[in-house]
Amino acid sequence: MADLKVKKPIMEEALAKETGIDWSQAPSPAFVVDERLLERNLKLLKSVQDRTNCDILLALKGFSMWSTFPMARNYLAGITSSSLFEARLGFEEFGKEVHAYAPAYAEHEIDEYLTYVDHIVFNSFDQLNKYKDKVLNHEKNISIGLRVNPGYSEVETPLYDPCYINSRLGIPFESFKPDELDGVEGIHFHAMCEQGAEVLERILVHFEEKYGKYLHQMKWINFGGGHHITKPGYNVELLVSLINRIQETYDVKVILEPGEAIALNTGYLVATVLDIVHNGMELAIVDSSATCHMPDTLEMPYRAHIIGSGQPSEKAYTYRLGGMTCLAGDIIGDYSFDEPLQAGDKIVFTDMAHYTMVKTHMFNGVNLPSICTYNDEQGIKVIRSFQFEDYKGRLS
Repeated sequence: MADLKVKKPIMEEALAKETGIDWSQAPSPAFVVDERLLERNLKLLKSVQDRTNCDILLALKGFSMWSTFPMARNYLAGITSSSLFEARLGFEEFGKEVHAYAPAYAEHEIDEYLTYVDHIVFNSFDQLNKYKDKVLNHEKNISIGLRVNPGYSEVETPLYDPCYINSRLGIPFESFKPDELDGVEGIHFHAMCEQGAEVLERILVHFEEKYGKYLHQMKWINFGGGHHITKPGYNVELLVSLINRIQETYDVKVILEPGEAIALNTGYLVATVLDIVHNGMELAIVDSSATCHMPDTLEMPYRAHIIGSGQPSEKAYTYRLGGMTCLAGDIIGDYSFDEPLQAGDKIVFTDMAHYTMVKTHMFNGVNLPSICTYNDEQGIKVIRSFQFEDYKGRLS
């Protein structure tokens, strides 16, 4: 693929100023995780652990790039999983605590699950009672928890609201059975999505009104995910005070599993313009895909940022960027640039580490982006690229 062109100095200057990375060395398409930025996030999370003695876990549903686990394990207490395969990946590659939660556990998987996990959270009393004896009699000391629904959230998009009406996630208070807590050591709730500590503070009011009296008989409480701890402007001091208050009030250990905060603003998606066509406006087709490579831009939805770009008509040249698939709605968004785009030009999307690689797929046989890292010593390093065999191997 063509390198960034000398004819576009403004784009080159924006890329260099914002990232300090030579993007001409990156394959296309490719995810690139900047290890400098990842370690910055991990250090901040570690400081919260150090100040509170809480445990912060890497939620693999948000970021499971296991080549970075040797770095992450230096800062975090372990991982949390939402499936058997995530639990196994965490057990084999992270090497510290493995927590598990699933809406339900399949009977043919539970025995293998228990070989990997240190904590297991059940979503109902029926599942608890079905598997409790198996867990308690296991050769490992596995701590049992229950997920509850606090009945309050401030998530605006129903797709991502764990407490949306008729949610299947967590036991609602009217179904909670205090007389069936024997063997249960922890309570888990999850009611946030990329939100601040002020939201957590309001959720805790509702949670404690319902479940506070039961925390006195627990060893731990899991605040779930959705904590935007590494976002600029996040109120870390408030989070620390909330954690310490809960731990002191109820004599429990607080656990957090902020999937997006681990890799927030640490990764990029590099793509290349393949063609420019016109149909009422300029349309740029790139070698990436919204539906295959960044599905949250369609599901959330949200507008991914491109370095050096502006809003439509903000800069001189406006384009609608579309992906390679036959899906009519495979549209990344409308962007403007200081210079006209041409086939061969590279563009770089920001904040493409969390909830991106974990959601990619090969619809239409479109290949997955390569997975790369960047550091000052090695530059861009290709960790993994994908071939036809990866596509064929998923099918039969």
